[in-house]
Amino acid sequence: MAKGALAKNYWTLLILILAGVVLGGFIGQLTADIPALSWLNYGRTFGLSSPLVLDLGILVLTFGLTIKITIAGIIGIVLAIIIYRLI
Repeated sequence: MAKGALAKNYWTLLILILAGVVLGGFIGQLTADIPALSWLNYGRTFGLSSPLVLDLGILVLTFGLTIKITIAGIIGIVLAIIIYRLI
């Protein structure tokens, strides 16, 4: 397999995984209020609870990152990998 084709496959996998995370998170948010499907929105949040501020006088930088991993997001990642294998 050529180097360009191999790199293209990794980019395809990355795009599919990101799409799976986004769609899984969206489905988790939609089902949060439905009692039978609320378990899809169960998960943990990692990151900074409040942003980190660096004040340099004339420049103020604000850093913040929060990642929420839910059951629906994990299902989305697994489906993305399965779809990648089928392509």
